[in-house]
Amino acid sequence: MGEMGLVLGIDVSTTATKAVLVDGSGAVRGIGTAEYGYDTPRALWSEQDPGLWWAGSVEAIGRALVAAGVAGEAVEAVGLTGQMHGAVLLDTAGEVLRPAILWNDQRTAVECDEMRALVGPERLIEITGNDAITGFTAPKLLWIRRHEAATWARLAHVLLPKDYLRLRLTGEYAIDVADGSGTILFELAARTWSSEVLEVLGLDPAWFPPTFEGPEVTGALTAKAAAATGLRAGTPVVAGGGDQSANGVGVGAVDEGIVALSLGTSGVIFAATHAPIHEARGRVHAFCHAVPGRWHLMSVMLSAAGSLRWFRDTLAPGEGFGELVEPAANVAAATDGLFFLPYLTGERSPHPDPLARGAFVGLTVQHDRRHLTRAVLEGVAFGLRDGLDLMLAAGMPRPAQIRASGGGLASDVWRQILADVLDAELVTTSTTEGAAFGAAVLAATGAGWYRDVPSAAAALVRTSHAASPGAARSAYATAHAAYRELYPALTPTFHRGQPSDGARG
Repeated sequence: MGEMGLVLGIDVSTTATKAVLVDGSGAVRGIGTAEYGYDTPRALWSEQDPGLWWAGSVEAIGRALVAAGVAGEAVEAVGLTGQMHGAVLLDTAGEVLRPAILWNDQRTAVECDEMRALVGPERLIEITGNDAITGFTAPKLLWIRRHEAATWARLAHVLLPKDYLRLRLTGEYAIDVADGSGTILFELAARTWSSEVLEVLGLDPAWFPPTFEGPEVTGALTAKAAAATGLRAGTPVVAGGGDQSANGVGVGAVDEGIVALSLGTSGVIFAATHAPIHEARGRVHAFCHAVPGRWHLMSVMLSAAGSLRWFRDTLAPGEGFGELVEPAANVAAATDGLFFLPYLTGERSPHPDPLARGAFVGLTVQHDRRHLTRAVLEGVAFGLRDGLDLMLAAGMPRPAQIRASGGGLASDVWRQILADVLDAELVTTSTTEGAAFGAAVLAATGAGWYRDVPSAAAALVRTSHAASPGAARSAYATAHAAYRELYPALTPTFHRGQPSDGARG
């Protein structure tokens, strides 16, 4: 390995594109961000103009180069990541046919039922590792076929968001296996498109691009793209990965025993596995990892730090999170029978139920705001533990360490609660750039800096201790058992009188 320059990771998210320049020591040398919006033309719909991703990338790359004080020639390779599960539809000339339908679009409940009926519910999970849910790509295609005949007649290429950016950068149609498996059109074990699922659903295999492992080079920057971005023509672009697998690489969750926890508005537990295992009912997701020869399990709860934000905005508007949370440290762990169910926007793991609702259970006149705050922190931790338990039951090894990231980790109180409830050591990483940093690590591997992704992650990712399980873990184990009884007991109340549109999937 000779002298290294810089690698570039680009993250095409729902609300912004971020470009991160990383050097050979793992230091972030420059960051550029360009923000944009998305459209909700009808209730439950979520769409975005793919042109925003290209314009945002050009702007973000330029800002990152300026921040680093370097020219584009210093960049040796580019890695891509971004929002998963979107549907980008192109004609034979590669022109966009309609706005992309995004991961958070909820219009396809009927199509999810159609997929289960056509493939068979058990067979679908057996092949793809997942149940059909409204966020995934496959049911979006069935919706287009049912509702937009003119678009369907012109369809020639299906891409995911970051892969549309790849097309604009390199002129090549390609997809990585991690993002591809999130379409639920993949044969999980084979790490490529499932001929059986495509045939049963009536989808043309020619629409779907060739598949590549995360660090593999998929093309090189064209002269036109180089002129627009300031990068060097011929710069290799690696396959990359969907945002969750790239984030896993970015925090070093690339092998069994190391689990990633993302505590943002939603909460994600992500674990690499050596084999393509899945949960029998599809209550946690099973995808290919961006690391060759690795897969991953992932549980997703919809309102993690979002629950604390709701609580603050509702009961203590304008107050800092520190002011709200620190007094909860004086409340004993798992006491008083007070519980909070964090299902404020429905739930995904372990209860795939959009009609689930939040609740405080066990309130008495002895409780004040401190107790309510602690119940929220504990309730989110219990919800995350539910997902972790499903992953363990599916065959994932018990984690020796959890690599944690996200705004919620700023709280000492919450870090300790999480370590106690999840019964594992928590560490944090030196960079908060997540998926974009992971895309840069994949680019570093593709550039030949390291022999493989685990070696690159070991060299570039730095960690620091956050919290270890303490004396409260036994009390939390008992309290979690009680917490798990609440959702089944309250489900009839949650569902009574609720609208059914979009409820399944």
